Amino acid sequence: MKKTLKLGLMIMMAFVLLLAGCGTGGSGDSDGDGDVKKLKVVTNAAFNPMEYMEKGKVVGFDADLIKAVAKEAGYEVDIKHTGWEAMFTELDKKLSDLAIAAITITDERKESYDFSVPYYEAVNKILVKEDSDVKSGADLKDKIVAVQVETTGQYAAESILGEKSPNIKQLEDINLAIQELLNNGADAVIADNAVVDAYVKNNPEKKLKVITDESFESEYYGIAFPKGSDLKAEFDEALNAIIDSGKYTEIYKNWFGVEPDIENLKAQQ
Repeated sequence: MKKTLKLGLMIMMAFVLLLAGCGTGGSGDSDGDGDVKKLKVVTNAAFNPMEYMEKGKVVGFDADLIKAVAKEAGYEVDIKHTGWEAMFTELDKKLSDLAIAAITITDERKESYDFSVPYYEAVNKILVKEDSDVKSGADLKDKIVAVQVETTGQYAAESILGEKSPNIKQLEDINLAIQELLNNGADAVIADNAVVDAYVKNNPEKKLKVITDESFESEYYGIAFPKGSDLKAEFDEALNAIIDSGKYTEIYKNWFGVEPDIENLKAQQ
């Protein structure tokens, strides 16, 4: 009888310990040590060199940056490629903790999401074939322009051609927009400088060139959070910390080969 009681107590204790060791999983959970919390990050990994897929993993400037910022803030990140519009749906429904995907901070977007301090200066440029007669945005008025849907490239095209112009082709991602240009389905693409510059550099056989239009103003990328997220303040502090430590410059130079304009970036805060 005593042996049976002792055995029963041992089984009960083992069961309790097993329950204590099981986590619920999900966004923002800590690991087994309770030290490092993992955050769910969503992106649109079709924007080389900012973020793209390589051997099944999301890589790029944004990927390296968010890992460094999260580490500084005391987190780990699980980065998932969802696509551009699905990424915002994840934030809307608070299914993800944050998003990073060369997301320009705009007044309209700030109505729905919280943003970190700016981490990258960008400007839209025009991508055309080498034999194109396009020299500026004004030359696009009678042209067909391909853009990634709901990006500042689309807004720039609308400022030239009109908001509901049938000559603006809206594609799911920038790679499809560029393919439309290569297949003669469009005369030009408008997109952020990092992407079009990298594409021309990495694909000289495609015989494309980049046009700079001085009327396109600088814009700034930010890390996006669901509205009211407690993470914003932590990530602002961590982002500034890696900027001040030189880690940001190290990542920037690794991807772009030049020094970032830290003074201008800080001035935007």
